[in-house]
Amino acid sequence: MPIPTLLTFLLLAAAIGTVWSHPLLPPLLFAAAVGAGLLAGVLHAPALIALILFAGAAWLAGHARAAPLRAAALTVTILLALALAMHKLPGFNNPLLIDHVQLSANAVPFTQYANFDKGAVGLILLAWLCQRVSSWSELGTVLRRTLPVLVLTVVATLGFALAAGVVGVDLKLPQQTLSFIAVNLLFTVVAEEAFFRGLLQARLATALQRFRWGPWLAVAVSALLFGAAHLGGGLRYGILAGIAGIGYAWAYQRTQRIEAALLVHIALNAVHFIGFTYPARIDGV
Repeated sequence: MPIPTLLTFLLLAAAIGTVWSHPLLPPLLFAAAVGAGLLAGVLHAPALIALILFAGAAWLAGHARAAPLRAAALTVTILLALALAMHKLPGFNNPLLIDHVQLSANAVPFTQYANFDKGAVGLILLAWLCQRVSSWSELGTVLRRTLPVLVLTVVATLGFALAAGVVGVDLKLPQQTLSFIAVNLLFTVVAEEAFFRGLLQARLATALQRFRWGPWLAVAVSALLFGAAHLGGGLRYGILAGIAGIGYAWAYQRTQRIEAALLVHIALNAVHFIGFTYPARIDGV
């Protein structure tokens, strides 16, 4: 990866990583990442317009005093988040990191991009619209409550994947392991969990809080939508994503903190990558 491009994504990663520190650091680092991206050719003018609109809508969704304005801004935020995460808006030149590499015997070739648009969605939602831990002691409590859900989610999801023939056992440590986990966490997992759990599930649970079953309906809807979003990989892959989504949503409901869902999600992805056919068997999709 050329140095200007690498700098762009290092700055974006730093912006995401500093969300838990001083509130001015993420926007400053994000602005620097955008500037570096424009100079490196990762971003072009239409991308800048899309990012400004998305950031403005997300800020209003979390800070506007008038309820109608907040609702309108939230709708725009959801639509722009989906468009950016699905790479439907112009102006982004996301670099290719892994190009159709067969990581396991009989595996579907794997491709990975460093996605600035999806990473930006994760950063902005995480910073302005997600409930996060605020202290080390609180983080410890969240981790203790998350661990049982993490184990159950990994066992249930990969157990179903094995039983359905989607993956096979394949213990490996390819040279791409560390970069895969870092890129997957920062530019995929953060965006998905911030959107499905921190944004949709949290607000649906709030809207249904007068009902005893409201929070669990929010869990179910969050998981179903997450599974549906992955149906492009096939029916069995969508079902697996739905099973995993139940675990991510349960972890969020159990702790009310986005870190729980992030941890379960990246743990499952890492175990899948290292211990099983990745992303899936050719005859299993």
